[in-house]
Amino acid sequence: MLPFHLYAWVLAGSGVAFAAYLLLRRKPKGQEEIERERRQWLDQVGRITDGTVIDVQEMGANGDRSSTLLIFQYDVAGVSYEASQDVTYLRQLINLHSCCLGLPTSVRYDPQNPGNSMVVSERWMGLRQ
Repeated sequence: MLPFHLYAWVLAGSGVAFAAYLLLRRKPKGQEEIERERRQWLDQVGRITDGTVIDVQEMGANGDRSSTLLIFQYDVAGVSYEASQDVTYLRQLINLHSCCLGLPTSVRYDPQNPGNSMVVSERWMGLRQ
């Protein structure tokens, strides 16, 4: 039989290891952080093509805040894409009232996945005003 104090040390060590895990683990990324990283990545590797703004929609959420979607269309290698970008956190960079149907724009897209695209980021503006 093992002495009682050995069980106490094992239990204490397990408690310390669990506390260290809780303090040092990575926190899950929020939606805003994931979207910001996507925009940064497209700023670095994205190619640019011409597109057209289709619509700007204010979407009311069930909670306390609404989101703003910028809907646009563009063509890559003969394939037409229609996409939207959540510009809620970029409102200070663009004038949403001037974004109307048919407004020409530049679209930055991922060459490996052309459906992954954006019109505006913190460092780049594709809207022509």
